[in-house]
Amino acid sequence: MKILSLIITLILSTTLSFAQTEKGQDVTVTIENISNERGHVIIGLHTNGTFMKTEALQQAAAKVKDGKVVYTFKNVAPGNYALLALHDENDNKRMDFEPNGMPMESFGISNNPMLMGPPTFSEGKFEVGKENIELTIKF
Repeated sequence: MKILSLIITLILSTTLSFAQTEKGQDVTVTIENISNERGHVIIGLHTNGTFMKTEALQQAAAKVKDGKVVYTFKNVAPGNYALLALHDENDNKRMDFEPNGMPMESFGISNNPMLMGPPTFSEGKFEVGKENIELTIKF
């Protein structure tokens, strides 16, 4: 009985140690052309299910330095994602709009598409595979 429990313990510990060594990739985003250093830039990593609907899978607020922000999302599992970035100049943690509905604060999306309306997941979609990724968003 002791041998059986020892074998089970060894199998479980080996399996769990392999599971812990598997990790996702790093996604590094550089956001350029930021007009001033007020507030923070909020960056969100989204799937199709969270894009423009709920909170991001991972989110960060970074200070602007020398007109840009660089941030790395760690341990991102393989799959399709899109990044949304907002220069929250007044630090109210949301996008502000003009009375006519136009955004008052700068924003961007991965792939830097020309937007004619709200961004869509397909416009900003990129794939995380087996290698780290570096992206640039321009405001």
